[in-house]
Amino acid sequence: MSSRDQIIANVKANKPQALPLPEIPDFGPDPAQTFTRFSDSLAFVGGQLVELPAGQTVADVVRERFPDAQRIAASVPLAGIPLMPVDAQTPKETLEQVDVAVLQGVFGVGENAAIWVPEANMPHRSLPFIAQHLVLVIDRYTIVPNMHEAYRQIDKTSLSYGVFIAGPSKTADIEQSLVVGAHGARSLTVLVR
Repeated sequence: MSSRDQIIANVKANKPQALPLPEIPDFGPDPAQTFTRFSDSLAFVGGQLVELPAGQTVADVVRERFPDAQRIAASVPLAGIPLMPVDAQTPKETLEQVDVAVLQGVFGVGENAAIWVPEANMPHRSLPFIAQHLVLVIDRYTIVPNMHEAYRQIDKTSLSYGVFIAGPSKTADIEQSLVVGAHGARSLTVLVR
């Protein structure tokens, strides 16, 4: 028997007994507090929460919050706003001119204000990170308490790419002071319907 075969035989003979995986407890807070926790977490990471007022559309809020924006790209309908055409083939030189990107999030996470955005909701993978300002639209009832529940929500069978986005880009590596918008979107607005 070769030394390789001897090592493999020894490993097989000394393999520990398989044990069942532990149960994962529910770490979530009271479901009634999930929205409040999401709101507080979003403020903590530098994002802004806007609850869609009755009678207003997403387009109304975008016009109100970004009145000077000239180049807007979106994966949600924005009636009356001319949109920049963006798709997976759009060159980066065009993408870096986007003032505001408006994307549909699938759900939010209460514990850290992260929002799940799959590739199907992004006209281009770089768009959420290269636009000057980012608006993510979610429905209030889709907010889950924690990342454990968030991972259960993701459809892994059809997923090719997706990201959790929490707050605008920021870093504290530059002279030990916080810089917002250092590597991506300078602001994040979460529009909750």
